[in-house]
Amino acid sequence: MSNKNLLFICSRNQWRSPTAEKVFRDLGYSTRSAGTSPNARHTVTAKDLQWADHIFVMESKHRDRIRASFARLVQYKKIHVLDVPDEYQYMDQELINLLKDSVPPCIN
Repeated sequence: MSNKNLLFICSRNQWRSPTAEKVFRDLGYSTRSAGTSPNARHTVTAKDLQWADHIFVMESKHRDRIRASFARLVQYKKIHVLDVPDEYQYMDQELINLLKDSVPPCIN
């Protein structure tokens, strides 16, 4: 399939980004997920951002936080804003459909 590294980011790394991580891992991509909150299950690190070929955030506030915290690191990386509101549970079918519609055009 692909050896592209996809990093998915939401706030607390609880529902949206872990769902995206699993969905695209199952499709053969190398994936990670993280959150921007200090209370996230896994808070995004410089190492995560360096590893990523594609960075996907659920909301523009996540992009803004990453740019504020890691400005030099993401200076030349495209951050894709998926506009996925925080209203889904882990592996929610509607969330999966939304991700499958919005992520592939950014990768190919």
